[in-house]
Amino acid sequence: MAKHTVSERTARVERNTNETRISVELNLDGSGQAHFETGVPFLDHMLDQIARHGLIDLNIKAKGDLEIDAHHTVEDIGITLGQAVSKAIGDKKGIVRYGHAYVPLDEALSRVVIDFSGRPQLVEDIHFTSKAIGNFETELVHEFFQGFCNHALVTLHIDTLRGHNSHHIVETIFKAFGRALRMAISPDPRAADVIPSTKGSL
Repeated sequence: MAKHTVSERTARVERNTNETRISVELNLDGSGQAHFETGVPFLDHMLDQIARHGLIDLNIKAKGDLEIDAHHTVEDIGITLGQAVSKAIGDKKGIVRYGHAYVPLDEALSRVVIDFSGRPQLVEDIHFTSKAIGNFETELVHEFFQGFCNHALVTLHIDTLRGHNSHHIVETIFKAFGRALRMAISPDPRAADVIPSTKGSL
């Protein structure tokens, strides 16, 4: 069950299930201010990349069944963040719509391309060299972004172009995602009152 409150390009979303309790507050036109209490430290570090590189003010709190594992918590944070972005962006009138970014970190390089298409789709070509980074299972990267895509209603392509350090690979993905998101949600001054689709809706 979710409750939503939206004002301009800000949103607050709560999502409570038998497995997790998640709250997300964001401002799409922020400065990258962030605060996280998820119980998953590595995810907090990655969410900070989204906020800082996306220039989104982001506050996320989560309580999940971490005694089992981090799967439900990570996936549900992706879901709730997707809901919040969707609510904050509204009818998508006047946005650029598409965004892309290449981000390196030492030997690693990733590319992320996003389209606020209204059609959820996640396409990945990611090659991890380890199954976990500390206690964080690398397969949870997929769960986070799948949850986000399904509820933000975006098409998202993520490609690891090179890299052998799994921490570096994941960090380049989240940084590139933040920058691609920032580009896509930016106002288009030449089409301020236009929905960026020949169909007239997204």
